[in-house]
Amino acid sequence: MKILKKMVESATKETFTAAWGERLISPEKVMDMLEPGMTVYLSSGAAEPRTLLKNLIQSPRYDISDLELIQAFSLSDTLFTQETNFQKYRLKTFFPGWRTDEAIAAGSVDLIPGFFSQIPHLIGSGQISIDVAFIQITPPNAAGYCSLGVSMDAARQAMNRASLVIGEINEQIPHTFGDTFVPMTEFDYVVQSDETPVCIGRWKVDPVYESIAANIASVIEDGSCLAYSVGPIFEALSKTLVNKRDLGIHSPFFTDALMELCMSGAVSNRNKNIFKGKSLASYAMGSLELFKWLDNNPMVEFQSTDKVFNPLSMGQNKKFIALIPCRRVDMAGRIVLFSGKANTGATVGEVGNQATAARISRGGMTVFALPSRNLRGECNILPSAENYDEQFAIKEAVDLVVTEYGVANLYGRTVRERTQALIEIAHPDDRQKLVETAKEKNFLYQDQVFLAESSHLYQSDIQVTHTFKNNTEIRFRVIKPSDEEQMRRLFYRFSDEAVYYRYFTHIKTMPHAKMQKYVNIDYGQTLSIVGLEGAPGKGRIIAEARFVKHSDKPYGDIAFIVDEDYQGLGIATYLYRLLTRLAKERGLLGFTANVLASNTSMMKVFEKEGTIKARMAEGEYELIISFDQERSSSESDTFA
Repeated sequence: MKILKKMVESATKETFTAAWGERLISPEKVMDMLEPGMTVYLSSGAAEPRTLLKNLIQSPRYDISDLELIQAFSLSDTLFTQETNFQKYRLKTFFPGWRTDEAIAAGSVDLIPGFFSQIPHLIGSGQISIDVAFIQITPPNAAGYCSLGVSMDAARQAMNRASLVIGEINEQIPHTFGDTFVPMTEFDYVVQSDETPVCIGRWKVDPVYESIAANIASVIEDGSCLAYSVGPIFEALSKTLVNKRDLGIHSPFFTDALMELCMSGAVSNRNKNIFKGKSLASYAMGSLELFKWLDNNPMVEFQSTDKVFNPLSMGQNKKFIALIPCRRVDMAGRIVLFSGKANTGATVGEVGNQATAARISRGGMTVFALPSRNLRGECNILPSAENYDEQFAIKEAVDLVVTEYGVANLYGRTVRERTQALIEIAHPDDRQKLVETAKEKNFLYQDQVFLAESSHLYQSDIQVTHTFKNNTEIRFRVIKPSDEEQMRRLFYRFSDEAVYYRYFTHIKTMPHAKMQKYVNIDYGQTLSIVGLEGAPGKGRIIAEARFVKHSDKPYGDIAFIVDEDYQGLGIATYLYRLLTRLAKERGLLGFTANVLASNTSMMKVFEKEGTIKARMAEGEYELIISFDQERSSSESDTFA
């Protein structure tokens, strides 16, 4: 039986090799088939048919002229050499970045403004007419099917419209799954190519991008669906996401960094609602190692851009994260995108599509990321981006902005609140100037407090998540000045009794003048921890605890406040333990506290956590708690 099977396989292979041979011609003969005025469709990116293109450029035929070349985007330098003859052909492209930027600016290349999701329809409907299609393909398999490999924009539509279809067979292109298989019979002719596919190198990752990536990872939940691109932020992000679980991929591009993330086990795609269980992309961009990994890999599918880039498709996945690197952001939340050669990811239109998808998606969000300063040391957070090109001005679509200094939540916040949040993630040395400018423009109150000496002292490393009773998950971090409104709302949710327990007086109002002094703290003397419930980066403050160092002794005065709807879950006890550990790290020997005698719940927190010395005076306990007398407390919890 084994011998018979081998004979059948051998006969099948010989049959298809013969069929290949009947269609196999030289690139020079293909050039003889071209006529002036024809429109030629080219596979894009790593699938660029380089052998056919080089022959077209170098062809000695004087009568090949006035050709139109249609390519979604170009990665290589094949079309842009010193010998380029734009009288022979003229490129039309949908993407103004990478190699085409200078040529578009010089008028040598035509840009077709449009969404990538529209390309298949534009070509399939005949709006953009195609006479010839140059398509890079793999050798046919035993069944006679070639794979379109690593580029799936509108190849099928172009093949259907063209009167002449040429396949460029390259054995270095992977057989990929999805809507990629085409029978050998659909090609009029094929040529062989030994050209190395267009590869792009890995981006160098500086420490600033590692910090940005860590901050991005802090707001990405397990089960989120990601759209990936290229650049240092995405290189670093793959390393910070390895401990996530059940991530999904619905991405324009599949890269080496994304391959590594998939190999880490963080990606399962099981929570996706479209192409469930599969990572989805239209293009692969990267190394030969990536192409080898993609070869016959059933966990990755390639689909045309109308399926991958369409916001309605992306938005079907819950927790879809649109992650966009950018150049600048202004105080209102307007974004300046990369342009020219620096644009390696998306145009304003594509960013708009991803933002729309995030808004459609249940639990989705749009995240813009950038360093706090550019390479010239200039602040990337501006008072206004009004005069910048490539501006994504739909500020309502900006949920989070991330720098190496933290995450600014802009969702549902006023311009004043946005301004405060963005100043907090600027470089510390730029914050005072930003505050002054914001006051001049009335973005901030004229009496806005700013403690310049505290700018470098904020402890972003204090971030921890804990699950309490009833599976209530609370995230803890150090308080920020931009928490003013949240803390103000927390105050107004308390009963009169709770307010009296915390402030030892009957307070009815908490206006800006009072609350901003409470949230603008000297981080050298005071440590305040807030607890937030809700989505990472967007949660609602439901608790706060702080200690203030005494000036005359190594003790800190401690106080708590917990939303009454969340009392009884153990949050106060957890905060007490957390502050205890942090106080020990700062060299304190203990806490002092004043607690009203009627506040029995607070007394229980202190009593069960250690031995205390208490003195009653005028209806309140004066407590002294020495750490060396305390029992061990929750040393297993770690900061993230």
